[in-house]
Amino acid sequence: MPTISLLSADSMSIGFIAPEFIPEDRDEFYLRDEQAGAIEVRALRSDEIDRLVHNHNRAESWETVLVSAVFNPDCIRDSYFKGLVRIGALSRAMLETDGLRLPTGISNSRIVNCDIGDEAAIHDVRLAAHCIIGDRVLLWDIGELRTTPCAKFGCGHVKQGETGKNRLRLKLMNETGGREALPFDGMIPADASLFANYRDDIAFQKKLAEMTQHAGDPRRGLYSMIGTECAVRHTRFLVDVKIGPSCSITGADRVSNVTIESTAEEPVTIGEGTMVENGIVGRGCSILHGSRAANFILCDNSRLDYGTRFVHSILGENSTIAGGEIQHDLIFAGHEQHHSSSFLIAANIMGQSNGAAGTIIGSNHNSRSVDGEIRANRGFWPGLCVSLKHSSRFASFTLLAKSDYPAELDLPLPFSLVSNNTAANRLEIMPAYWWRHNMYALVRNSLKFTDRDGRKVKSQHLEFDFLAPDTVEEIIKARRLLEHWTAQAALRGNPKAAEGRSDDGMRILGRDILTKHPSHTKAPEIHAEKVEKSHRPTVIIGAEAGYRAYEEMLQYYAMRTLIDCLTANPGLTFSSMATGFTGNRIKQWTNLGGQIVPTEAVDKLRRDITTGTLDSWQTVHDRYDSLWQAYPLEKQRHAWATLCELLGTENPTKDQWNMALGKVEEIQKFIFTEVYRTRKKDDDDPFRQATYGNIEEMQVIIPKAEENEFVLKIRKETEEFGKRVEGVRRRG
Repeated sequence: MPTISLLSADSMSIGFIAPEFIPEDRDEFYLRDEQAGAIEVRALRSDEIDRLVHNHNRAESWETVLVSAVFNPDCIRDSYFKGLVRIGALSRAMLETDGLRLPTGISNSRIVNCDIGDEAAIHDVRLAAHCIIGDRVLLWDIGELRTTPCAKFGCGHVKQGETGKNRLRLKLMNETGGREALPFDGMIPADASLFANYRDDIAFQKKLAEMTQHAGDPRRGLYSMIGTECAVRHTRFLVDVKIGPSCSITGADRVSNVTIESTAEEPVTIGEGTMVENGIVGRGCSILHGSRAANFILCDNSRLDYGTRFVHSILGENSTIAGGEIQHDLIFAGHEQHHSSSFLIAANIMGQSNGAAGTIIGSNHNSRSVDGEIRANRGFWPGLCVSLKHSSRFASFTLLAKSDYPAELDLPLPFSLVSNNTAANRLEIMPAYWWRHNMYALVRNSLKFTDRDGRKVKSQHLEFDFLAPDTVEEIIKARRLLEHWTAQAALRGNPKAAEGRSDDGMRILGRDILTKHPSHTKAPEIHAEKVEKSHRPTVIIGAEAGYRAYEEMLQYYAMRTLIDCLTANPGLTFSSMATGFTGNRIKQWTNLGGQIVPTEAVDKLRRDITTGTLDSWQTVHDRYDSLWQAYPLEKQRHAWATLCELLGTENPTKDQWNMALGKVEEIQKFIFTEVYRTRKKDDDDPFRQATYGNIEEMQVIIPKAEENEFVLKIRKETEEFGKRVEGVRRRG
């Protein structure tokens, strides 16, 4: 419990840094001077002191109140000054923000050891102690604005004389804290992913902690800073804050131990009833309407709204959570969660995801301890009222139908619809559901996240395309599983026929059934193995159609990537591409915070960190950038190898290439047709029409499919794609 101590009257203005932590020949203001930079101030004249006293101001000593050459004492009223206070230019003027106008100057405030910039407006601040306040800052109705000697501003380093127990730690992905990360200013999900994974590599984890320590300033005595043109109003408690320019804080309950990376180009907004403590808020973020964030990182251009509870978690770029409880999560870029009834605990959600109302992701009802985890690759979408159990894992773009899933799941089939059929007591999986039945949503997923990327500064480059090396490798593995499971189903009634068959033999049989005899996939049922931790069957719905759809997706990825490569490089031809893109396909890829990286490159990154080749977080971020520079060529090589596998040859002929060009042109037309068809279903749905007076009224409110902006965009892209294909075909 907090205690109250009786100290000397001077303890507020002196002794901020204990003497043993002040370098020789320096005073306790040396760090303050470094932070504030050169300030041109002078002593008060006697007539100015008289005016200040006349205006009901008091000071412990007017000798330690220093002012700028431009100074109007009548702008300061009913205030008290203690310690070294330096005030910038001050003249009669007004500051305006959101229609509110307040005069520049200081009134009804208590100022202790602060630097105040030019033309600031500081009114009704009960206490401002050990702070550096920038130019044209507006502070109004603030209870407590101060700094503690060991302020870390939301970062995970320790100060002089402290031990590791004083570190701020984020308990990600697991409530036990076994995957904890140490936050630092500028941290992104990729960095947190390095912390949270590879926990068995002790030397590597030690280096990460050392880099985090070096990223912070271990010296005691740093002041809180409020940047140029910030506005802070009706806020009760601000302690240990580092706030960038143009930030707006209105009506917050508490903002403490935080770095707010606001800029004039990407300002941060913190609104009414919020509590923000022990964390870092990225550029362009918002925390609004009673949200609570503690022990957290909010990455650039993200938002917490409508009472969100966000604890021990990291939210990636371009994300929005409006309501709900989020704890112990590592969430990559492009996450959407809009309902107060949603619940996400102890999970790694790898971006482009959406949590619906009533979702309970991370229930521990089937466990004896809180050590379970959820891992979901890109595009994870649990539907309304989905409840999942720890520990579970999901392939990319998994859609979970409404249900309380009774057991742990390990779903390896990407782009699938998963259903809990309680009537038949079985789990059902429809592979490639998105491609087959909801193309509009699938294609829009990639484009909407690109369009919503409002970051002015790209702290990391992100992959938003639903077909990329990571998802393509999942598709290839899924096809092999479908082949094996189909063969098992075909031989279920004839165990002797299954004897002696190798895995390759089983897959060849399954492939033959799926491609040449699709009727065999209807009976008997195809059962998946090791997908659900239960004794009931897991049934594959539409295996043949899903297998064929997966092949179309692979063809589309491979040819579109190669066509884009040829279009961007006019000197490149099919022959030179065939010569230059030889080599084995990279089969292992890692989603590193939303950036897709070959796993072997991540392994090299780890080795370079461990050996000290990369010795700071800045050098690690530079490596991310260099990996992104190499990514297009790696993706093109991967696309070529994928095409070769589809064609069953390492050296495709020109005829095969031309046939593939014709096929991808058909697939692109199919994509447009499906986008239009899946959107038009809403126009033709009589139940949707039922709430409108007539069709004309409905089309005024919801434009019909032919006029839909996204449909028109895909139509134009399809036409342009056809022209690119023709250009490549003519090039030879």
